[in-house]
Amino acid sequence: MEAVILCGGQGTRLREETEFKPKPLVKIGDKPILWHIMKLYRHFGVRDFVLCLGYKGSMIRDYFLNYNVRQSDCRLDMADNSVISLDADGKLDWRITFVDTGQETFTGTRLRRALPYVKGERFYATYGDGVANIDLNKLLARHVESGKPATVTAVHPSSRFGEISIRGGAVHSFMEKPQVTEGWINGGFFVFEKPAVARIPAGENVQLETYLLERLTREEALSVYQHNGFWQCMDTYREMQILNELWQGGKAEWNVWDKDGRASVTAA
Repeated sequence: MEAVILCGGQGTRLREETEFKPKPLVKIGDKPILWHIMKLYRHFGVRDFVLCLGYKGSMIRDYFLNYNVRQSDCRLDMADNSVISLDADGKLDWRITFVDTGQETFTGTRLRRALPYVKGERFYATYGDGVANIDLNKLLARHVESGKPATVTAVHPSSRFGEISIRGGAVHSFMEKPQVTEGWINGGFFVFEKPAVARIPAGENVQLETYLLERLTREEALSVYQHNGFWQCMDTYREMQILNELWQGGKAEWNVWDKDGRASVTAA
């Protein structure tokens, strides 16, 4: 299966960073959030990606086209301009299709424009600005079990405020901005059957959420996978700081590729 990743938005709420780069290239540690998302998929065996480009999309293209040169020792033969990486450990085996889906295109139409480049009849899809320790095998199993044409992952968002538990007139526990245990939101990790996305009109500019997902919901054709684990998007500068603090402190729960025996086998 392939993973289609929406990478074309302008990220206006993170303007401190996105003035100069597309949001998927904003870094967590020394790697872009897009790299972290793709590492998650690769951990579960996905190595084929379709990136839906838009705002500053050429920077994403250049990042991966030059990835092996920047990340490892290499040798340049100026006679034919060929480059050979000398560090096998630093290389990735990902296969990436870059699709220019337009500067002002909405999410649904971006996904629709990528459809001709998706080889299989079923594929993963996600946004390029959120990480989670989601088990993609369980997401896929839920989708297959449901028999429906699309599955969305529901997650618990992080609270904007500290959570206080009171007992006997005193604070019993205090948690700064925890993930809430009540309420669900769209976590952005999907599985689609190709015909479901093909319903989006090729000549219109529509949102995935309000056009397709709401329509499928009305038809009772949208399955849900409930993820109770870690999830965090990166919409704001503060959220970028939170993700970096977790990564640098060794508390990045989405880093499943370094915490599981499968990581050495399936992760690049």
